Amino acid sequence: MNYKDLADLIYPNVKEIEYYEKKYPERKLDEGAMVVRFAPSPTGFMHIGNLRTALYAYLFARQNHGDFILRIEDTDLERYVEGAVDVIYNTLAEAKMTIDEGPKQGGAYGPYVQTERKDIYLKYAKELIDKGAAYYCFCDKERLDSLANKEGIKRYDKHCLHLSKEEVEERLARGDKYVIRQNMPTEGVSEFDDLVFGHVVIPNNELEDQILIKSDGLPTYNFANVIDDHLMKISHVMRGNEYLSSTPKYNLLYDAFGWEHPKYVHLTPIMKDAQRKLSKRYGDANFDDFIKKGYLPEAIINYIALLGWSPKGEEEKFTMDELIEKFSLDGLSKSSSIFDEAKMKWLNGEYIKELPFDKFMKYALPYFENSCIAGKYDYEKFGKLLQTRIEIFSEIDEKVAFINDFKEITKDQYFNKKLKINEEVALRVLEDIIPELEKITFTEDNLHQEILKSSERLELKSGVVYTVLRVALTSYNVTPGGSVEMADILGKEESLRRLNMSLNWLK
Repeated sequence: MNYKDLADLIYPNVKEIEYYEKKYPERKLDEGAMVVRFAPSPTGFMHIGNLRTALYAYLFARQNHGDFILRIEDTDLERYVEGAVDVIYNTLAEAKMTIDEGPKQGGAYGPYVQTERKDIYLKYAKELIDKGAAYYCFCDKERLDSLANKEGIKRYDKHCLHLSKEEVEERLARGDKYVIRQNMPTEGVSEFDDLVFGHVVIPNNELEDQILIKSDGLPTYNFANVIDDHLMKISHVMRGNEYLSSTPKYNLLYDAFGWEHPKYVHLTPIMKDAQRKLSKRYGDANFDDFIKKGYLPEAIINYIALLGWSPKGEEEKFTMDELIEKFSLDGLSKSSSIFDEAKMKWLNGEYIKELPFDKFMKYALPYFENSCIAGKYDYEKFGKLLQTRIEIFSEIDEKVAFINDFKEITKDQYFNKKLKINEEVALRVLEDIIPELEKITFTEDNLHQEILKSSERLELKSGVVYTVLRVALTSYNVTPGGSVEMADILGKEESLRRLNMSLNWLK
């Protein structure tokens, strides 16, 4: 069969391959520099698994003084979500991952949006048909459905591979819909090396003749990736290990064009539990969700870096610069990682503790404004109490709720076996200290002094007086701060009102 004549039936006017090979020359990089891409589909918020892929690619590029490229894979028009590209950009910016080339940054290897590269893919598809490495397929849905086995798996049977030029010409003239399929070998094996999983062997009879160009003229993800990675001179391809078994398909495309294969780094999935991986499809949390919960971007990035990569040593807390320095492909795991939000929450708490207070308050302010204390109390006083007591900022609302939940105190709430407190002791403390508190200006120093004086007069440990006052002021046994902090926040008038009410409940 004359494949060249067959190829010329469609796309007669597209530019020759040589045009694009000259347009996208070799990159001028230092020796050893790596070029990696992050190529998400604009389908909504950034999933944690996608963000980890972006992070590893970014760390690898920076560590090797190379380029980190953002490419938008938007050929699946049915899944496209308006505004999703902005979400991708905003997420990478919050995560402190700078982009060297992309749709907004530009670059010598653009455009960086696949739908804007349609003509490029058509030329390369035509070239494959010319070489006999691809063919037109006119099979309709009914016929494709008939190929399903007992398990419902459809495997194409090369039905259209040997159509004559005349038959193809006739069907095209009739306006029959078609796709372009890759012509896979049916015998032997395909072998390649992966930088995580080592040497991989896939029997060729497991490789289906995948679609390269869809009926709408747009490329599939699998085809566009190969062309783009080649033209953009990508040195290393990082992606999920669900693509491990498909890699021979990509390599056969590289071979058909006579191109060098990139290096492959396949990453194990992040699991929700032992049975199911994290998935956008099932509504598992994404980066934006965690930010809204009150996680810091630095903590999220730090945690997901550890999901599939083991640094040398016991240290778990890393800045971005430290991650760039310490990251290595050797540390990537062949086993899946389970996403443990409790662990990320703990790590976030460590980051919160280390924030300068003014920065802590900047993060905390929206949560104070949406809590029960909004406009009523001094936020900074609460902030000083809470910075070391919360793990995520959304806990603020719960932590301050007690302040407006003052209710009648039962006598047994004062009971403390360790400090030997009972209702009689509580009554003595309140009767002694309330008159003295009425005389002073409420500052933390003055309050501490009066508590110490009361403990001396009553011959009680100061801890007894502090404890009784905490309960009497708040109606809670546990609060973010002690009695002095509570009295200072409430102010003199409100504190005395509550203390007198508590005294009356004891009598």
